[in-house]
Amino acid sequence: MKKIKKAMALSLAVAMGLSLVACGDKKSDDTTTAAPTTEAENTEATGGDATDAPVATADEGKVLNIYCWNEEFKSRVTAHYPGYEEVDATSGKIGDVDVKWNITPSTDNAYQNNLDQQLLNQESAAADDKIDMFLVEADYALKYVDTDYTMSVADLGITDAELAEQYQYTKDVMTDSNGVLKGLSWQACPGVLIYSRDVAKDMWGTDDPATVQEHVKDWATFYATGAELKAKGYKLTATVNDSYRVYSNNVSSKWVEDGKLNIDPRFKEWAEAEKASYEAGQTTTGGLWGDEWSTGFYPEGKVFAYFGPAWLIDFCMAADDEKSIAHAGGWAATTGPEGFFWGGTWICAATGTDNPTIVADIMRQLTTNVDIMTGIVKDDNDFVNNKSAMEAMAADTSYGDAVLGGQNALGMFCEGVEKIDLSNISSYDQGCNEEFQNVMTDYFQGNYASYDEAIEVFKSNIQEKYPAITVE
Repeated sequence: MKKIKKAMALSLAVAMGLSLVACGDKKSDDTTTAAPTTEAENTEATGGDATDAPVATADEGKVLNIYCWNEEFKSRVTAHYPGYEEVDATSGKIGDVDVKWNITPSTDNAYQNNLDQQLLNQESAAADDKIDMFLVEADYALKYVDTDYTMSVADLGITDAELAEQYQYTKDVMTDSNGVLKGLSWQACPGVLIYSRDVAKDMWGTDDPATVQEHVKDWATFYATGAELKAKGYKLTATVNDSYRVYSNNVSSKWVEDGKLNIDPRFKEWAEAEKASYEAGQTTTGGLWGDEWSTGFYPEGKVFAYFGPAWLIDFCMAADDEKSIAHAGGWAATTGPEGFFWGGTWICAATGTDNPTIVADIMRQLTTNVDIMTGIVKDDNDFVNNKSAMEAMAADTSYGDAVLGGQNALGMFCEGVEKIDLSNISSYDQGCNEEFQNVMTDYFQGNYASYDEAIEVFKSNIQEKYPAITVE
């Protein structure tokens, strides 16, 4: 066990350098976790009956520790997992197993820092303190996927047949360098262009998505429309950073190739386009989640559009505020100039868990059970990771998103999700993307004389952040 712990600690330490980013008594603190013996192993691809309870072995734990950065996953489990009972804001019950939610916000990398420390202590932790399950995002998933701290989904008894309806990119994100799947998600996050109906009507006399799409169908048209919007007192987007992920999702190479820093041409394309847009008064240099970005959620912000997935529409655009555009159903969706995805949350089983049966059942029910996943769409307006569920909901004329004025935009999401290509993601994505945006914001604001000067600063910062890679 000492050798295992040393190897695991080393693998996570290396990964950390790449990122900037249950019934009965416990018999042992042994971190070796066998595949669970459960009736669910033979379930259909739908994940089985949503009313079935997990059948845990007698030696599994009494405490299920789940690590995450916000309330999203907790709310899904609370509302949709069969048999879950909420006790209070940070705890619940599944049968006679206590569920403990360890929630640390992502601000300043706090979630990952806390998780890393706990994983390094996983083997020596008391049985009731061991991490059983934790969540990751795409930007840093490989940091954990390519270590021994994450269990294989197959070792939990979940079969390829059960996962057949999941979108391939959601599995690609969690597949390690040896081709082993290490986590699952209940959601997929293809993006669309979210635009103001009132602005569209003022500009073109209609808020029809097909008509609006003609004004944003490619990048040249999109920025030309920005000039038209500016002439009538509107902003194209709330901030230069709003479009960044659309460009970065469509690169043709990785940030680091053969150990060397590589700057894909799409990053310069974004920088030049957004600098011109900023200088023309079509946008701002505010950061995502900041005041300049969120001001467009209200009519007085005069912002035409945002790029985002389903979760942004319903959970981040101030729909609960009576003064917001979202509350009035004043947004609509269209495809936009280019497909992309943003975010997503993946469930990982921690090596050393003494609750493999419940961990597997939560993963199975929330990511493969069509009935549960359809319920998530209807109740939470999430785009779920199940082709059959989403195609059925896209065709359901009774379904509509109130934030989008009753529009059923799921067909756009279904079309976009099949085009997502993650062949160029790497362990360096979070750190490089954040650093590039920071330096380019300074460039847009005139703190560097040229793009080339800004790039030299970026390279220097990356070399300091990642000493092991070659920067030329």
